Amino acid sequence: MKPKMIWANLAVADLERTQKFYTELGFKPNNPHSSNELVSFFVGEKDFVIHFFLKNIIERNMKSIPFGDSQSSNEIIFTLSAENKEQVNEWSEEVKNAGGTIVSEPESFGENYYGFVFADPDGHKFNVFFM
Repeated sequence: MKPKMIWANLAVADLERTQKFYTELGFKPNNPHSSNELVSFFVGEKDFVIHFFLKNIIERNMKSIPFGDSQSSNEIIFTLSAENKEQVNEWSEEVKNAGGTIVSEPESFGENYYGFVFADPDGHKFNVFFM
């Protein structure tokens, strides 16, 4: 198998809220792929794509595979790479200001590691990490 690219599809409850949250964090909209069923963003220097589908739409498209409750379980945790500790702290404030939930505050752990975990309004988890 030699896929041309890979992207993520996540289920959300409210497209407007998702659009607002990730726009406030500075993620780049992937507008040609946004619609009344999903919003899409490019993430990082290599433009990794994350589609946020309305939960009922993605479940319908996946046929018999239900999506869990992202507020109470983890489906996947993305890691966002920061350039330094100061950037980790800045991003933590940006997440709070955009309406995200800080799951674990910025802290040092292990040797030469610093980061925090946040959840978007639908409970999708992201690990922000500097090493």
